[in-house]
Amino acid sequence: MISWFFNVFFYKPLYNGLIFLLYILPSWADVGIAIVLFTCLVKLALFPLSQKSIKTQIKMKEVEPEMAAIKEKFKDNKEEQARQMMEIYKNKKINPFSGILVLFLQIPIILALYFIFFQGGLPIIDSGMLYNFIPKPEFVNMNFLGILDVSKKSAILAFLAGITQYMQARLMPSPQKKPGVESTFQDDLARSMNLQMKYVFPVIIFMIAWNISGAVALYWATSNLFMVGQELYVRRKFKKDQNNSQPAVI
Repeated sequence: MISWFFNVFFYKPLYNGLIFLLYILPSWADVGIAIVLFTCLVKLALFPLSQKSIKTQIKMKEVEPEMAAIKEKFKDNKEEQARQMMEIYKNKKINPFSGILVLFLQIPIILALYFIFFQGGLPIIDSGMLYNFIPKPEFVNMNFLGILDVSKKSAILAFLAGITQYMQARLMPSPQKKPGVESTFQDDLARSMNLQMKYVFPVIIFMIAWNISGAVALYWATSNLFMVGQELYVRRKFKKDQNNSQPAVI
C-alpha cells in the first residue's frame, strides 16, 4: 500500500514532470536545469504552507518572554504550565506544528529523485513509466551546464547543498536563555537542537548528498536557496504588515 502510494503520488508524477520539462526546454537545456526549474515549481506550490510555518516561527519568537514567565511561575505545576502555554498559542493563533507538514512533503520528493537516478530512470527513459500525454524527448543531457554529470556523485554540488543548508539554518530563530530564569531540560534541548541544525546538520547533508548523486545534491541546494529567499521575503512582508496595522501616532 505504501509502495503504491509512493509510486502513484510522488515517483511517477516527479518522473513525468522532469521528462516533460526536458521535452519543452530548448535543446541546449540539460537535466540539471530541469531539476532547478522543477524544484522552484515545487517550492512555489508549497509556498502557502511554508509561509504559514515562517510566520508561526516569528510569532513564537515574539511570545518567548511570556512563555518564560509562565515556565517560571508554574515550574512546580507542569500541567498548569502546559495549559497556560496552550492558551497563549490559542489567543495568538499559533500552531507550533505547522512546519511539520512541509518537512514530511520534502522527504518523499528526495526519495523519488534518488530512485529516478539509481533505478534506471535517467538518462535512459522508461516509456512504461510515462503518462500517455507525456512526449518522450529524443536526447537527455545529464551534464549540468556542460560541466557536472548529475547522475554521478559530485563533491561540488554536495558542498553547495551543505553550505546552503547552513545559510538556511542561520535564519532560524535561536532560543535565548533568559537572565534570572532557571533553565529547564526543554530549554537546553532546544538550544542544543538549534546548534546542531546550524553546524552539524549541514555536514550531514553534505555527506548524504556526496554519497547519493549530483541530482539530489542539486535539488537540495536549489531548495535551500529558494527557502532562504522565501524566508527573507516573508519576514520582510510580515514586519511591513505589522507596521501598517499599528495605529498612527498623532
